[in-house]
Amino acid sequence: MDEHTFTLTPMNQDIDLEAGQTYTGSITVVNPSDATTDFSYKVTVNPFGVVGSNYTVDLATEYNRSMITKWITINEPTGTLKPNESRQVEFTIKVPADAPAGGQYAALSVAADDSMDSGDGLSVQSVLEMASIIYARVDGETVHEGKILENNIPSFALTTPVTLTATIENTGNVHDYANYTITVKNFFTGQVILPTEENDGHYSEVIMPETTYESQREISNLPVIGVVNVTQTIRFNGEVSTVENNIVICPIWFMALVVLTIAALITTIVAIIKKHRRNKKKLSAI
Repeated sequence: MDEHTFTLTPMNQDIDLEAGQTYTGSITVVNPSDATTDFSYKVTVNPFGVVGSNYTVDLATEYNRSMITKWITINEPTGTLKPNESRQVEFTIKVPADAPAGGQYAALSVAADDSMDSGDGLSVQSVLEMASIIYARVDGETVHEGKILENNIPSFALTTPVTLTATIENTGNVHDYANYTITVKNFFTGQVILPTEENDGHYSEVIMPETTYESQREISNLPVIGVVNVTQTIRFNGEVSTVENNIVICPIWFMALVVLTIAALITTIVAIIKKHRRNKKKLSAI
């Protein structure tokens, strides 16, 4: 039995819906060119939610924001792809006329269909299941409310990368986006560490309705020892929060080296003082 990976696009979709509307969309499943077997897949619809402030993904629990799972139909939920072959899988969303306004969330999950065989007669097993997340907002009395509760940059770090944190509360009935901008400079030289050509220092997070999210963002490519100046700006629901702080990066081994150096210096000074006193006593005794 072969283990098999595949590609799924897009990984998420932001959709505006109206009550009574029929919407047609699609996802694309790809069997990579380096695959050695056919890939039989199955697409299922699951509720999408998050648990806790760290946003643990929940694809099992149905709730008032996952009613959309009952509105979605996968046109051809199963199929088989040869290596380097792709297929567009269409889905239809039939929004009820009495659909409540606000956010609705679902996951279109794709995994190996173990009930089907590959072309060489071997059953194909997927290494992992992937999902395309649908972030839908139903038109009507949508409420955009929330605020930035915390925006934190540490002052001291023992190791790198360094983690910046923030807490954002969404009290509305629809998801919103929090936009972050991070800049990092070497405190002593002024060298720009972030942004770079590969990373512009900007990223976004989806903040689900009626939740509080604690974000964590690691900053890498920092000096092993030194001081960096970091600025984090967060924009959410019309609010802007900017925090700037200097982070002292001092690993434990360096602290231990400093302590040992100071201890050795103190020991040397004490020894010199004792020797000086002994010599003074000898001179006074002559």
